Amino acid sequence: MTTTLTLGFSPCPNDTFIFDALVNGRLDTGDLRFDVVLEDVQTLNEWALEGRLDVSKISYGVLPAVARTYALLSSGGALGQGVGPLLVARPAVQEFRPETMTVAIPGRQTTAHLLFSLAYPGATRKQFVIFSEIEAAVARGDVDAGVIIHEGRFTYQRKGLAKLLDLGEHWERRTGAPIPLGGIVARRTLAPELARQVEALVRKSAEHALGAYPLITDYVKRHAQEMDEAVMRQHVDLYVNDFSVSLGERGRHAVETLLDVYARLNPGAAVERDVFLRA
Repeated sequence: MTTTLTLGFSPCPNDTFIFDALVNGRLDTGDLRFDVVLEDVQTLNEWALEGRLDVSKISYGVLPAVARTYALLSSGGALGQGVGPLLVARPAVQEFRPETMTVAIPGRQTTAHLLFSLAYPGATRKQFVIFSEIEAAVARGDVDAGVIIHEGRFTYQRKGLAKLLDLGEHWERRTGAPIPLGGIVARRTLAPELARQVEALVRKSAEHALGAYPLITDYVKRHAQEMDEAVMRQHVDLYVNDFSVSLGERGRHAVETLLDVYARLNPGAAVERDVFLRA
């Protein structure tokens, strides 16, 4: 009997790179099939809050809010060092003043927002917009600064912007932990053996992609939003690593650190600590 699960991830190269083998028939999935949808991560975060998909990429920033509905898989995510979002502005802006300046952020529930809030807890003039619109909004002067993620790390200078703060480096200095950006979650109502099968398949898909690297497949190119191949490889190099294959103890500790930071920044919020898929 065939089982079909809904699966959501972003069109960014790190996600399409990891999931390519799984969703395009290069792995034996047995009787398991996937109904795939590609959306920006903030949309996926909002859908996770609604419990819409069976398996989904999410920002780690939304994990505390969805952990009672979804369990975190060990494979398929983005976590590491030197991979965090950047706070950028026009060159004339020398520092970000949180009490007076406006800032564009790629979604309220994103890890980028969490890391920005750790650096600037008093900032209130926030505008939440889709990540691909932030560089242009800063360049036009619609906002004073912006938090950029994904390929923005490689393009902001070409667009005339300057870095004010590497929010990932700030996180690493404050916590001593790698940066948990995005993870893969599975609905807790899935049978345990089915959820573990999904986790194993995601791991195999990541291993398959890394084993063929530096190959960038047509599937990755097709969804890369006019990115050139060199930037795609920069993207993969930055966001896909051993943590994408398996979190391991260090990755799990980083996630637990994020839960601690979230609890400090959101006093009174109920924070689920049992977030991982059980073996």
